[in-house]
Amino acid sequence: RRGPTGPCLDDELVERIRGVIEASPFHGEGYRKVWARLRHQGTRTSKERVRRLMRAHGLSAPHHPRRTRGNKAHDRRITTDMPDEIWGTDATSVLTLSGTATIFLAVDHCTAECIGIHAASRGTRHEALEPIRQGVRRHFGQYAADVAQGLSLRHDHGSQYMSHYFQEELQFLGIRSTPAFVAEPECNGVAERFIRTLKEQLLWVEVFDDVDHLNKALCRFRQQYNSGWLVQKHQHRTPDQIRSLLSQPAACAA
Repeated sequence: RRGPTGPCLDDELVERIRGVIEASPFHGEGYRKVWARLRHQGTRTSKERVRRLMRAHGLSAPHHPRRTRGNKAHDRRITTDMPDEIWGTDATSVLTLSGTATIFLAVDHCTAECIGIHAASRGTRHEALEPIRQGVRRHFGQYAADVAQGLSLRHDHGSQYMSHYFQEELQFLGIRSTPAFVAEPECNGVAERFIRTLKEQLLWVEVFDDVDHLNKALCRFRQQYNSGWLVQKHQHRTPDQIRSLLSQPAACAA
């Protein structure tokens, strides 16, 4: 290679690298830390040279390559053209004067409306289902077997959502479970965006005495949001207006 050789030839530098790796009390250190330890010992060379030699001699830190996937299920689009095709659900937390509370919510991927919202002192799988129950009763008229056929639910891989109890309840209602891809929160972006709005408009600007106080505030916010929040993708109309508009053809056809 062109340029100065450095403090030593490649073979000697490889032996010094091996010595650094063997002497280190830590496992799996990458080339940057090996380069830094060499500098501390007085061997000054470039990081790229250390990286090249470690890779060539099998000394690089082990890494786990990302799993190769095919086309994404949502094909770069997670929103839908009609309501009640996909709901997204997620959770966040807030500190009340009585301790930390977990907030579970569900959002429609078409209208961006808050389908259901619920807070609890313990974020269990039972509490995670409450927003879904609220939405099913409100938009499907009852809570019964297979009442929500045709609806899919987007959620992450949280223990509440992947539990047998949660999944079996979805099957009972006829809801198809569509988990987001691991390490890709964009798949659940509709619920994530609503959480941001919820924090900016309520959780970060008010103080809550306890979970009961928080639940009352969440109920008021859901009504205010659905009736007053302007959604840019729908020409700045509210979620309630969009649901009413898109439900009219179905009502006329019926």
